[in-house]
Amino acid sequence: MSEPIEVTGLNHVALRTRNLEASRQFYIDVLGCREISRPPFDFAGAWLYVAGMQFHLIEDPETPLPSPEIATRVNHIAFHVNDLDAMAERLTAHGIPYRSSTIPERNIRQVFFRDPDGWTIEIGSAYWTIDR
Repeated sequence: MSEPIEVTGLNHVALRTRNLEASRQFYIDVLGCREISRPPFDFAGAWLYVAGMQFHLIEDPETPLPSPEIATRVNHIAFHVNDLDAMAERLTAHGIPYRSSTIPERNIRQVFFRDPDGWTIEIGSAYWTIDR
């Protein structure tokens, strides 16, 4: 058997959205993404950049809506911030409900919230480490 190929980084995450403009504005205003150039595909979308990676939005009016509750054990994307309290204040200022969680044994604090299409986003205040 051959040796596994080392994955060296995360290139992008793509999410389908029912309303491209609402989602684009949400990710720019709330998470501080910046818009980057996108090839002239034959479908609507936006490419954003945040945390050293690309974040692609693909407009699809038929995108199924997830459950309305803010859950922690669902498909989600997680980001790190140095000041979780400031992030929580930013969510409150934008009228975005969130759910807080802690993992005391790892000194990790998190907030979970939803984007305009209901996709779950986690923001954490500590990096997870690999125990060796």
